[in-house]
Amino acid sequence: MRTLTLHKADVFNGYLVLVNRAHPIKPSRLKSANTLAPCLAMNDEVLLERRAAASLNQLIDEVGCRKQIVSVSGFRSKEEQEALFSNSLRQNGRTFTEQYVAYPNCSEHQTGLAIDLGENQDVIDFIRPSFPYTGVFAQFRTLAPDYGFIERYGQGKEAITGISHEPWHFRYVGYPHAKIIKQHDFCLEEYIQFLYDYPFSGQPYTFSERETQFDISYIRAIEPFTTIEIPERSLYQLSGNNVDGFILTTWSAPQ
Repeated sequence: MRTLTLHKADVFNGYLVLVNRAHPIKPSRLKSANTLAPCLAMNDEVLLERRAAASLNQLIDEVGCRKQIVSVSGFRSKEEQEALFSNSLRQNGRTFTEQYVAYPNCSEHQTGLAIDLGENQDVIDFIRPSFPYTGVFAQFRTLAPDYGFIERYGQGKEAITGISHEPWHFRYVGYPHAKIIKQHDFCLEEYIQFLYDYPFSGQPYTFSERETQFDISYIRAIEPFTTIEIPERSLYQLSGNNVDGFILTTWSAPQ
């Protein structure tokens, strides 16, 4: 068996962190510049976390939509989020702003894992870009979970997420989590809650695809350090949930 030591401080790190009004970002855990990469082109001023950016480019290439889809907004600093929020308050009012713009330190854009995409047009709305459910945009949505992306703020989930439906906003959570979220029609809040039913001490949630079985479990972070054991030959990913613990994903390489 292999021993893993989990640091409670890392609850605020990882691809599955839940960021909303109830669970803001810890300022000490914000992305640094060396973890970010241009989103869709080498000279793109829109940045994403490196793995998320690489996955997005692979997805765009598979769909073949570089001319139709453009990056609108990716990583934002706290200062940029504050400016966006205050400017929208002044221009659009509080009701609109609270529906479509997250409070500073409550925005996924500050993690580097969220991207607003838009239809390539002469005029693009920075807050609500057009991203239809037809053509290459529909193809993008269909394939997005294979590359770790979910449409973060779906229709009918407003009461849970606290944000209005945003067809343009995609969040990187990684594979296979994006596939599971899509299959169950979850928002991220619901997925984090769902995984509480699969504690590490019990049976994991299993997901099988591509001849690989993934075992997913929740580990509560109570003490400063938590030690667990996993099979020696298992591959694994570990992410904090930005709430109270970790999500462990293990799998074996295909033989």
